[in-house]
Amino acid sequence: MFEILNEFKDMLKKKESDNLSNWISKVRKLKIKEMDSYVNGLEGDYDAVVNAIILDYNNGLAEGSVNKLKNIKRVMYVRNSFELLRCKVLQLETLKIF
Repeated sequence: MFEILNEFKDMLKKKESDNLSNWISKVRKLKIKEMDSYVNGLEGDYDAVVNAIILDYNNGLAEGSVNKLKNIKRVMYVRNSFELLRCKVLQLETLKIF
């Protein structure tokens, strides 16, 4: 298991997307439920995974902002108006607390 995970990490670091299908085959042979679930996710969006390996850019910054907003909304659920939510987001962004 450790070896398989290191192979995946090395594939990401070296940007070798050609080995992804071979790696998936190795993982399938292990028949570990959790790894099979992970591989199913990789195969479900194979092109995106290959692009994530070979390209230098990603949408992490946008996803982080969306996640922050969702957490604030979750905390304030059904308590206040959109205007208060807007003010809270802007205030937290200037203070960099959240």
